Amino acid sequence: MKPAGGKIWFTAAELAALALPGLPKSKRKINEDHAPRWALQIDGAGLPLARPRQGRGGGLEFHLEALPAAARAELAKRGVAVIADVSAKPETTIGARWAWYERQSEKVKAEATRRAGVIAQVEHLVAADMTRSAAVPIAASHAGVGASTLWSWIALVDGIAPADRLPYLAPQHRGGGAEAEIDEDLWKLLVSDYLRPEKPTFSSCYYRLRDERAKPLGIVLPCERSLRRKLERDIDPRVVIMRREGAEALRRTLPPQKRTVADLHAMELVNIDGHKWDVFVRWPDGSISRPLMVGIQDVYSRKILAWSTGKTESAVETRLAFAHLFERYGIPSACLMDNGRAFASKWITGGAASRFRFKIREEEPLGILTALGVKIHWAMPYRGSSKPIERAWRDFCDTIARQSAFSGAYTGNKPDAKPENYGKTAVPLAQFLEVVEAGIAAHNARPGRATEMGQGLHSLDAVFEESYATAPIGKATPEQLRLALLAADDVSTDRRNGSIKLHGNTYWTEDLALIAGDRVTVRFDPDDLHKPLHVYSREGAFLCSAPVWEATGFLDVAAAKGRARLEKGHRKAVKAMVEAAQLLEAADVAAAYDRVAEAALPAPGAVRPVRHRGQTVAQLKTVSQRAPRAAQDASQAQLMDRLGAGLGKLRSVK
Repeated sequence: MKPAGGKIWFTAAELAALALPGLPKSKRKINEDHAPRWALQIDGAGLPLARPRQGRGGGLEFHLEALPAAARAELAKRGVAVIADVSAKPETTIGARWAWYERQSEKVKAEATRRAGVIAQVEHLVAADMTRSAAVPIAASHAGVGASTLWSWIALVDGIAPADRLPYLAPQHRGGGAEAEIDEDLWKLLVSDYLRPEKPTFSSCYYRLRDERAKPLGIVLPCERSLRRKLERDIDPRVVIMRREGAEALRRTLPPQKRTVADLHAMELVNIDGHKWDVFVRWPDGSISRPLMVGIQDVYSRKILAWSTGKTESAVETRLAFAHLFERYGIPSACLMDNGRAFASKWITGGAASRFRFKIREEEPLGILTALGVKIHWAMPYRGSSKPIERAWRDFCDTIARQSAFSGAYTGNKPDAKPENYGKTAVPLAQFLEVVEAGIAAHNARPGRATEMGQGLHSLDAVFEESYATAPIGKATPEQLRLALLAADDVSTDRRNGSIKLHGNTYWTEDLALIAGDRVTVRFDPDDLHKPLHVYSREGAFLCSAPVWEATGFLDVAAAKGRARLEKGHRKAVKAMVEAAQLLEAADVAAAYDRVAEAALPAPGAVRPVRHRGQTVAQLKTVSQRAPRAAQDASQAQLMDRLGAGLGKLRSVK
């Protein structure tokens, strides 16, 4: 700070003319001993304490803060310049110095500590009745530096308290040279070319700009390294990440979100996801492929509760995993899942208002979770960190998939990491399931888990069992299990007989005849389509169970007899229902109608005669009027018969 009219910038010649204490009395000595060091110093705000002199002759000017404290005090005494930190540095200036010092590297801080130690040795010798002129060469010799260098260090901390010397003694090197100059349009083109999703190298962008744009225009670019430093200085690194690597990479630059499960309990929230094993398995039908597991994990304890393995991630495997969960542990309060087809299927989440993979229809049947009141939470797509079970899958890739039992069947976790014995064999399905089950049990039982609730001491099993013993867990009734463990679909019954066709099978029972042509909801076991399916009304009321109507051999006598018995029984049952209705016989119905008197017909006021002409006249004649005509036709027929007989005799004589 300077008052009006005060001076804070001085040249070497001006300082020599002022003959200030602590400074040489000649311009040459100031330029030799002090100016090089002042030119490298910066203030607390990071601004240089030297600047080019404006005017004829050029040279440098030095800020008042670069001068020794004694020189500043003398200037203030003379009224040439006044600053607040002449005799002692104010707290604000010292604070700025320390803030700058904290930003420096360990190497700079170590050098400042070394210099402070050498100065402290000088002060120790002075305290032992040695003059400073004698102490400085001795301390400088022990430290391996020149006496003049040590004198310059002492000048830096002249008037500074020993506790605040480090920021003043730290090296303050500044890079020299001018900033690289480049045309604004060319610079924008270079940056835009480099910040593309294809992630070209900076060198290729630089050479392309130089050869294809700058040279034809006669422009000489700064060197590549200068422009690279300019990019690092001018462009925020987050902009580089966003443009070259995308929004997801930018998101990863933020600290991961920390979520606690301390307010949950066992079975309050489960997490379901699919995992494709890095193992070749031979299926019962002889095919070989990598199996896919659908697993369910308790979020509170991180224990793997249930799973199902199949060839693909399907709604069937998801249903079976939930079936195991319901039967073993009960019904969770909520479930976290992604929107994959296996989980967003109407068999699983049908009727859920938040389901967003398929179109929601008002008539669609309720899925397993929706029917049992399990609240559904959808995880972010392609966000593995949203699902805690992903950590378990990573562990299984090492502890289970790489077991010796799978040697030769292990595929590697990525295409370029195939083992040497890749594809040598395939593990039978039964053996694979046995090893996986044992591996998951060991995973749950391993002590010292570093989870939030395990605290590095307990196993997943122990954490789950402790909470499960006191937590309110929903248990499914047999009716709920039948409703939940079967897949559901919305179908129409046959209009004539009420039969139901589903997945190539026909289902029928006598009760279906009562709802022929109606739309109903059917629940069935996808694993065994030969089991009876259960029929519900659209409102959810149970109607009946219908067995499969199997096709029989064309000449199957037993099946024919069974069909005959079925028809006989059907007729007998319907006949009993007819008798129970106590219907009237047809004669009784006719007699009842005969007793009804015929109503008198109205008489017309006048009668109009109707006459017929043409052929209709002959058709309307009575039988007596048409008789002579018939007799005449008969006599002509007899005459023709006699003529035919005579002609026959003449042919025979010939």
